[in-house]
Amino acid sequence: MNKSDLIDAMAADAGISKVAAKACLESFTGNVTSALKGGGKVALVGFGTFSVSNRAARTGRNPQTGKTIQIAAKNVAKFKAGAGLSDAVN
Repeated sequence: MNKSDLIDAMAADAGISKVAAKACLESFTGNVTSALKGGGKVALVGFGTFSVSNRAARTGRNPQTGKTIQIAAKNVAKFKAGAGLSDAVN
């Protein structure tokens, strides 16, 4: 399912226009992004939790040349599925 498929499904389920469903989806993704940028997390009970984790700098290896390279530290977004979602897919 891609973004447009999700918008179509949201519009049909909620009985709203596709324009309104698109606005809702963009609001959701924007608010989750803002919360994660601020170092917070977003917990949706039964669905899952979005959070940010810090990945430390490390030494890697270029697979083509075999040379060692330094990989910079960075923050990464994580999602942990909740019990309801896990049960639904199993």
